[in-house]
Amino acid sequence: MAVKFFGQFLVEQGAVTSSALLDAIELQDKKNVKLGEMALAMGLITPEEIQRAHNAQMSHDIKMGDLLVKMGFLTPDQLSDLLTRQKNTHLYIGEALVQIGSLTQDQLQKHLDDFKADQAQYVSNGIELPVKTANDSIWEMTADITYKMITRVLDLQYRPGKCAVATAITPNFMMAAMDFSGDVEARYLISVSEGLQKSIAKVILSEDSVDNEPAEVLEDTVMEFVNVVCGNVAAKASQMGILMNINPPVTLSLPSCGLKAPDGHTVLCFPIHIEDGEKMEIFLLIKN
Repeated sequence: MAVKFFGQFLVEQGAVTSSALLDAIELQDKKNVKLGEMALAMGLITPEEIQRAHNAQMSHDIKMGDLLVKMGFLTPDQLSDLLTRQKNTHLYIGEALVQIGSLTQDQLQKHLDDFKADQAQYVSNGIELPVKTANDSIWEMTADITYKMITRVLDLQYRPGKCAVATAITPNFMMAAMDFSGDVEARYLISVSEGLQKSIAKVILSEDSVDNEPAEVLEDTVMEFVNVVCGNVAAKASQMGILMNINPPVTLSLPSCGLKAPDGHTVLCFPIHIEDGEKMEIFLLIKN
C-alpha cells in the first residue's frame, strides 16, 4: 500500500482503463478553468494584469483572487461571482469518468468508499509534527507555505504525506537548500526528481518546453522556487515576531546511500506525492 490518487487507484483496481483515465483528465482540463483565465474570458482583466498578479504572487502568501482584488484588478463582487462560477463548474475526476461512460454513479460511490478506506492511514488532518521542537509554529507554517506555493506558483496536483522524523536524508535527482539564521537556526532542503525539476523550470521560465535548457539553468529554477518559499516564510515569521534571516540557496550532491542526519539536529521530512508519479521531499534540519 502507498499514497495514491483516485485515478491511479481506479486503474490499479481494474475499474477503468488507462485510456479512459486520460480521456477523463482531458475533459477535466477543458472544464476546470483557472480563476484568472475565467476573468480574462469574461473581459474583466487583461493578460498584462494577470501576469502582474502572477509575478506578485511569488512574494505574497495570498490567493490569486484576493490578490487581484488587492491590486485593484477585480472588485469584491466580481471575485465572488467568479468563485461561484468556478465552484459550480468544477469537475472531479470521478465525475469526469461518469460523464465519458466509464463508470456509473453507483460504481463511482463504491470506488470512492474503497479508496478512502485504502488511503485512511495516509490521510493527515492538517500539518502534524511527530515530535516536539523549539518553534513548532514556525515549522508548521513553513510546511504550510510550501504546500501553498506548490499549488499557487507551480500549479501541481499533489498529496502531502505525513511528516516524520528522518534519521537520514535520501538522495534524489536534485537537491537545493537554504539556511535560516536569527531567532531560529535551521536548513530548508527540497529534493526533486528529474521530471519535477523540468515542471518547475517550465513555470519559472514561462516556457512550454525546457528540454534544450542547460543543467545549470534548470537547477537555478529550483533554487528560485526555494527563494520564493523561504522569502514568504521569513516574511510570515516576522509577522509572528520571529527574526528569520535567509541566505542564498545552494545545490547539494549526496552519495547514493544518502546522508546521515547531522548530530545536534532534529530532521523533519515532509513527503509530497505528485500526481504524475514524480517525487518531492522537504526536509527541515532544525538545530536543537
